[in-house]
Amino acid sequence: MEREVIEVKVTTRAKERSVSVDKQGVYRIKTPLPPDKGRANRDIVDILARYLKIPKSRLTIIRGRTTNRKIIKKIAQ
Repeated sequence: MEREVIEVKVTTRAKERSVSVDKQGVYRIKTPLPPDKGRANRDIVDILARYLKIPKSRLTIIRGRTTNRKIIKKIAQ
């Protein structure tokens, strides 16, 4: 099983959902949801899964659950 680590910078309470990748390879994800009770985290995983065209079950936040910088593990099948 191959694993990949993705660095993410999050903006909550944005006007719309979006994903971009900066020059350093950091994914910048915007979500309209507030960081309340994990709502934004769940939305971030959903947005990233759609962007990468993989199931949400293959993504896990391994660091940064309560910050705007996150490390997400992608498990390849």
